[in-house]
Amino acid sequence: MQFLDFLASAFINTFGITQPTEKTRRHASYFILSLLVLTGVVMIVAAVTYFRVLRS
Repeated sequence: MQFLDFLASAFINTFGITQPTEKTRRHASYFILSLLVLTGVVMIVAAVTYFRVLRS
């Protein structure tokens, strides 16, 4: 969870967003985690699809 808090803080500070409350920061951490997981899943599906098309 510390890594997610670090990512949320880095995002907030980079874009100059007003410092959120602790509850809002936790929501931002989960949102960033969900985006990272979604990106990973999309990349894996794209890679599998690409290699299946290549083999056929």
